[in-house]
This record gives sequence, C-alpha cells and structure tokens, in this order.
Amino acid sequence: MIPVQLILKNFLSYRDATLDFRGLHTACICGSNGAGKSSLLEAITWAIWGESRAAAEDDVIHSGSKEVRVDFTFESNQQKYRVIRTRIRSGASVLEFQIETPSGFRPLTGKGVRATQDLIVEHIKLDYDTFINSAYLRQGRADEFMLKRPAERKEILAELLKLNQYDELEERAKESSRQFKARAEELERSLEAIKTQLQQREVTQAQRAELETELNQLQQVQAFDNIQLQSLQVVQHQRQNWEQQLGFVRQQYQNLSQDGDRLQQEQSAVNTQLSDLAEILNREAEIKAGYNQHQSLQSQEEGFAAKFAEYTRAEQSRQQKQQQLTKHIHNIERQLQQAQAQLEALLQQEREIQQTLTKSGDIEAGLTQLATARQRVADLDELQMRVTPLLQQRASLQSQLDRTYAGLVARIEQLQATETQLQRQQGRQPQLQQAVMDVGIQIEELEKKRVYLQRVQEKGQERRHFIERLQAHQRDYEKLLGELEQKLQMLQNPNALCPLCERPLDEHHWNRVVDKTETELQDTQGQFWVVREQMAVSDREIQVLRQEYREISQQLAAYDTLREQRGQLAAQLQATSDVDQQLQQIAAEKQHLERSLNAGSYAPDKQAELQQLDQYLQQLNYNEQDHALARSEVERWRWAEIKQGQIKDATKRQAQLAARKPELQTHIAQLEARIQQEQTDSDDAKQIIALERYIVEIGYSSEQHNQVRVAVRQAQSWQLRYQQLLSAQQQYPQLQARLQELSAARTARLTERQILAAQIEDINQQLAATANPISQIQALEQQLQIRRRELDEKIAKLGRLEQLAHQLETLQAQYEQQQLQLQSCKHQHRVYQELTQAFGKNGIQALMIENVLPQLEAETNQLLSRLSANQLHVQFITQKAGKAGKSSKKNVKLIDTLDILIADARGTRSYETYSGGEAFRINFAIRLALAKLLAQRAGAALQLLIVDEGFGTQDAEGCDRLIAAINAIASDFACILTVTHMPHLKEAFQARIEVHKSQQGSQLSLSI
Repeated sequence: MIPVQLILKNFLSYRDATLDFRGLHTACICGSNGAGKSSLLEAITWAIWGESRAAAEDDVIHSGSKEVRVDFTFESNQQKYRVIRTRIRSGASVLEFQIETPSGFRPLTGKGVRATQDLIVEHIKLDYDTFINSAYLRQGRADEFMLKRPAERKEILAELLKLNQYDELEERAKESSRQFKARAEELERSLEAIKTQLQQREVTQAQRAELETELNQLQQVQAFDNIQLQSLQVVQHQRQNWEQQLGFVRQQYQNLSQDGDRLQQEQSAVNTQLSDLAEILNREAEIKAGYNQHQSLQSQEEGFAAKFAEYTRAEQSRQQKQQQLTKHIHNIERQLQQAQAQLEALLQQEREIQQTLTKSGDIEAGLTQLATARQRVADLDELQMRVTPLLQQRASLQSQLDRTYAGLVARIEQLQATETQLQRQQGRQPQLQQAVMDVGIQIEELEKKRVYLQRVQEKGQERRHFIERLQAHQRDYEKLLGELEQKLQMLQNPNALCPLCERPLDEHHWNRVVDKTETELQDTQGQFWVVREQMAVSDREIQVLRQEYREISQQLAAYDTLREQRGQLAAQLQATSDVDQQLQQIAAEKQHLERSLNAGSYAPDKQAELQQLDQYLQQLNYNEQDHALARSEVERWRWAEIKQGQIKDATKRQAQLAARKPELQTHIAQLEARIQQEQTDSDDAKQIIALERYIVEIGYSSEQHNQVRVAVRQAQSWQLRYQQLLSAQQQYPQLQARLQELSAARTARLTERQILAAQIEDINQQLAATANPISQIQALEQQLQIRRRELDEKIAKLGRLEQLAHQLETLQAQYEQQQLQLQSCKHQHRVYQELTQAFGKNGIQALMIENVLPQLEAETNQLLSRLSANQLHVQFITQKAGKAGKSSKKNVKLIDTLDILIADARGTRSYETYSGGEAFRINFAIRLALAKLLAQRAGAALQLLIVDEGFGTQDAEGCDRLIAAINAIASDFACILTVTHMPHLKEAFQARIEVHKSQQGSQLSLSI
C-alpha cells in the first residue's frame, strides 16, 4: 500500500488539513509532543479499518464538531483506490470504497459498512493487526522479541503469526475428548445395570400365565351376576317412571291452581282502573274550560315576546352607534394631543439652539490650537515611519543573539547532565552485573511456579466441566420429577385418563399406572440426590483449587515486573560499554562552548550589524513619548472642531423650526373644530337620535310581560288534565273487553284442574300394586363391587408384569444400541486425543514455526548484509541438547528453544554478547524481516514503512544509526515515514512534514 493523498476534516486535533504524499520517498513527520503527529497515522488506520486509539467511536470527532470525515487515496497492486469514512456524533458511520478508472473513480461500496470493510481487506490483502505488526515499526517491538529468553521467543513469534487460533482449537478438541470419555464411562455403567435387569425375564413370564388363568374364572362368575342385576334394574326402572309421571301431573295441578288465583287478582285490578277512568270522564266540561283559558294566555305571552325581541335589536343598534361615535372622537382627540406635543418639542429645541449659538467665540480660538497640534503629529508620524523598520530589524537581531546564547547554555547543561549520568553508569557496572544475576534466579523460580499454576488451572477446568455436566443432569431430573408429580396429581381425578393413550381407566388399570409412576418417581429422586452429592464434592474440590490458585497467583504477581527489570538492567549494562569514549568527547565539546560564551565570540556578524543600527537610531533622535504627547494634544483640542459642526447644524435647524411652527398651530385649530362637529352634526349622532324615537314607539313593558308569564305557569296544570281526559276516553272501552276475557280464562282453568285430579288417583293405585326390588339390587351390587376390586388387583398385577416384560424387551434393544454408542464414543475419544496433540504447541504450531524460520532467517540475512556491509550473519536454532541422565549419557533429550547465533569476523556467538551499533542493526534487521514476512503471509507487498522507534530515547549515536539503517533499506520501499519530536533530527531528512498546533487545531506544512 502506497499513500497518495490524505484529507482530514474534524479528525482528533485536526480541523481541516490535506497532505499530499506524491513525490515523497523518505520523509520525516516532526513536531512537538502533542502537536498531532500520531494522529496522521491514526487517520490512515481509521479510514481503512475503522480502528484508532480512541476508547469510544465518537472520540475521534474534533471537540465541538458534529461530524468527522477522512478521505484517503492510496495505491495497491498497481491500482489506485480511495476510501472515504465519515461519522456523525451519536449517529452511524458511512464508508465508501472507490477504484480509479480512465473515466474517474468508480464506487465499489457494498451493502453496509461491514460488507464494504470486507471488500477493502480483500483488495489490499491486509487486516489491521497485520498492518500494525508489519508496516508500522513501533517503539520496543524489536527489543521485545530479542530480549526474551530463547524459550519465550517462540511464543512471541506464534502471536505475530496468529497461531493462537490453534490454541482455541486444541482446547475445543481437549474438551470434546473429555466429553466422549465421560460418555463412554457412563455407557459402561449403564450397560452393566441393564444386564442385571435382563436376568428377570423367565420369572416374569411364568407369573403372567398363572394370573391370566385366575382372571378368566373370576370374569365368568362376574358375568352371571351382572345378568341377574340387569333384570331387577328393569323392574326398578318401570317403578321410577310411574313415580316421575305422578310428580309431573301434581306439578301441572299446582300450576293450574296458581294461574286461577292470578286471573282473579287481575280481574280486581281492571275493575279498579275502570272506576278511576269513570271519575275523569265525569269532569269533562270543567277540564275543557281550563284548557281554553291556558291557550288564550299563551297567545298573549307570544305577542309580548315579539315586542321584546324588536326592543332588544333597537337598543343594541343604538349602543353600537354610540360606541362608533365615541371611538371616532377619541381618535381625533389623540391626533390633537400629538400635534400639541410636537409644538411643545419644537419650542424646546428653539431654546436649546439659542444657547449653542452664544459660544461661537471660544470655538474659533480652539480651532487655531487644533491646527497647530495636528501639524506637529504629522511631522512625528513621518519620522516614526523611518524608525519602525530599523527597530524591528534590531529586535530580530537581538532575538537571534539571545537564541544563540540560550542554545549554547542549554547544550552545555545537556553535556553536563550527560557527563554526570555516564559517570554514574560507569560506577554502577559491577552492581548491574550482580543485579542481573539475582533477578535471573528469581525469574527461574517463578517460572517453575507458573508451570505448576497451569496444572492447577487445568484441573480446575476439568472439575468445572464435570459440574456443568452434573448441572445438566440435575435439570433433567428436576424436569422429570415435575412431570411425574403432575401425572400423579392428574390420576387423583376420578375421571382420569391414561397419560399415554388418553383413554378412560378402570380401577385395575388405574392402580397399575399409579404404582408404575410412584416407582419411577422414587428411582428418579434417588438418582437426583446422587447428582447433588457429586456436585457438593466437586464444589469443595474447586474451592481448594481456587485457594491454591490465588496463593500461587499472588506469588507470581512480580513475574512481569522482574522480567521488565531484567531487560532494563541488561540494557543499562550494555550502555556502559562505550562510556569512556563518550566522556572524552563531551569534555572537549563543553570546553569549546564555555570559551565562546566567556569571550562573547558567538555570532560576530550579527553583533556588528546590531552596533550599526544603534548608531543610526541615535542620529534620528525619535522619542515615542514625545509622539504620544503630540497625539494627546490633538485629542485635547478636537472638541472645538466638534462644536463648530454643532453651530452650523443649529443655524440650519433654527430656520427649519421657524417654518414648521405655523403649520402645527393651524393643524391644532382644525382638530378642535372637528371634535365639536362630530358631537352634533355627524351621521352617527343623527342615527342615535332616530333609534331612541323608535324604541319609544315600540311601547314594550317588561312588567306586563312578567304578569302574563306568571298566569301561563299557573294555568299549565289544565293542559296535563286535558291530556288525561283524552287518554281516559280511549282506554275505557279496552278495559271493559279485557275484563270479559279474564272471566272466560278463569272458568277454563278450573275445568282442567278437575281432570288432573282424576289422573293422580289412578297412578297412586298402580304404585300400590307393584313390589319394590331395591334391597335385592343393593345386595347384588355390593357382591359385584367386591369381586371387581379382586379383579382390578389381579389385572393391575398382570399389567405390571406386562409392563415389566415390555421394559425388558426395550432394555434389550437399548442394551444393543448402547453397545454401538460405546464403540463410537471410544473411537471419537481417540480421534479428539490425536487432534489435541496436533493442535498443541508441539504439533501444527511447531511445524509452521519450523517452516517460517528459514524464510525469516534468509530475509534477515539479506537485510543485515546491507546494513553491515556483509559483516554479520544470523542463524536461528530451534532445538538444543539437554542434560544427559545419570543412567545413560547416550540418550540425550532435545529441548525446544529459539536461540539466535550471530556470525562475524571473530566467529559465531549468541546475540546476547553483542552491544552498541551491531546489536541495533541486528534488532532492526530482524524486526523488518518479520514485517515483510507478515505482509507476504497476508498476500500483500510491503511498500509502506512507518518507523516510530523512539528517537527521543536514543543518544546522538543511536539516532545516527537508525537514520543510516533507514537510508540503507530505502530502495526496498515506495514510501518510508519516520516520526520524531526532536528538532535537530529533521535536518537529516530531505522531505519533512512539520506539525504544529494552533487555535484552529493541528496544522501541516510540507517541505521538500
């Protein structure tokens, strides 16, 4: 991947920035700490993979902004691509992917951000983890690999090659192996139990035949008794029918009696209603006279209501006209008040203008002083224009001299600090050697405890997996117990059905089902408590393992700290080798700088130029204080100029006011005349007088209207009585006809009741002549019930035997099936055991590392030959001979390792014996070879290299080594970017990307 252009908008510390990479081969990204150098690299990874150092997605948006956008154009596999990623705060992200064609960029964007991300990775053949481990050389990654113990280097290499996925596969295979082993053991126990149960088949068959013979004999006797019982039940049924018929006839007789009583009561009610209606009909003349009087009063009230409506409309019209006239007069009065106010303001302005015109003499004298002061300021302004560039030039020269002086002083202080540090390091060398040995011994002890801790952890995992299986069994047993208890509750119902076939159960089959369910419930409870006991034992074992794990973990807490401490001590020990030569160089440089400062001989050309400027400024004799006094004098007399303008304005305004005053006086007189006219002669005033005359002509009296209303309410009862009269005239003939109908119906009911009384007498005679067989039926039923219970017990026993026979047949099939399952589980257990070994550290992972190391070694030697002028050669050793046993020295065991041997002109020795520049070149070559290897495994070419190896932690010689190494491998890459915050190092690079921070965010400047 070769960068072409990067456009940022509101990304981290950047507001708007554009960086064009065209023409850049080896470039330096420089700037102070916090300026935004790393944000440029973050922008590239965020645009392509959506990854950055931000904890939340919205954190990449610039503070105070709502949206972020990064536009990154790059080349990959001789094809140019463009990625645009945007995000709105608290919203969704948008990702666009484009490819360049002769007609411009064409979109390749997929359906959604995830699909587009997959397309990008597919085209560039790099994911985020591979990129940061290959193209991005971060600080400390080379040392992290080289400073590890040989046995630990394989772990780092496996991590970089992403072999940890095989660890997950190993764990899954190990778990499957344990599961199949446990299943096989469980099947073996189950087969042994089934084999014991199958031995009961012959005894069960004999008992079954004997029970079937006894059942046949009992069923024949039971059938004879049932026939005798049925004949007696026929006689009993006929007698019950006569009793039911007698009850029915008696009920009809009673109903007829009640109906006759009801008809007699209804006859009495109709007679009462006829009497009331006759009384109303007798008062017909009186009711009609009262009703006519009410109609007359109602007509009078309607006439008064019409006059009241006309009176109301006329009064409302009069009020509306009065309101319009009043509103119009108020508008004229408001205009009159405004005109009077304007006249008063005009008179006030005339008085103020007259006071201003009396001060014209003092103003003329002030204008003369103002002209003199302005001429003085003009002369000084001309002199200032000549002096200002000279002062700026002098300040610039003085600033350069001060910076030079400060730089020399800072360099001396830096040299003194370095000298003190080197002297201190030189005296600590024996102590460092002893400290390295002590820390190494402590680390070896802790590594033994780590191995034991891993064994404790594996045992704890095995116990947890066993508990999970027990918990699954417990849930199954709990579910089965619930189903069995529910089945028993359902069987307590008298009309219970069979739980299997849902058919009705007789007493025999009901007992068989209940016994079987209770037996199964007891067996399940026993197995349930066995599982609970095993879980309790396993819990106690896990608690012991956890306590042991915590104790060892506390002891191992210092392991990483000790390893880091050993690396730091080794680095400090290595740094003390060149201390004497460095101290001599520092002493010579410090002595030269101190002589320059004491003599003041630094920057002689700048000091001479500064003296010439001081002499010329003395000749001009410009004083800033005199200039300021002259300006204040002008400001003191500017009031005269202002007052002169005020006098001119006052004279002009006086003439305008004299012309305006007669107009206002005339307008006021006209408004006063209009008010008088509107009150007497306007159309509204005339209409109001006409409406008042019309109201008098209507002649409406509210008192008479109220008297008529009271009379109408008093006569309103005659209208109700008139309605009752009309209703009585209509109902009287109907009630007479109803009375005749009730009399005929009562006579018919009495006749029917006499017929029913005769039927009751006949039924009683038949019941007296028929015998009652109820005692014989009860004796037979009791005998049949006793025999039925005996039959049910034998049928239940036979059912249990049949069920047991069926279960034994099922167990036989289950026995054969579980034998096949046992063979399959043993086979699967062996397969997953082999997979566990294949996926382990000594399986596929070791094979892949063995295949990768020759390629890594070849690439490292190719780079190292260029960095060291063919003086150094690397060899990776993956196995070495261990210590031979006491019994036989011939059987030597090979130990897995990853030793690094370096060959130079003096021979071959281990990496740990090198220091200084040679060790640095070896580190850099191996790290770069790893980067190329990771890119090749991903299917991409490594064309971009980003180096952030920490210039700030290197001394001057170390920085020179890194720059030389970058220049040596520059031809292998299309673009190399280095990051530093040290200003004096950027001069080593021809192309520089300088980053600085301002109020508008981070800014970029490119110099080539």
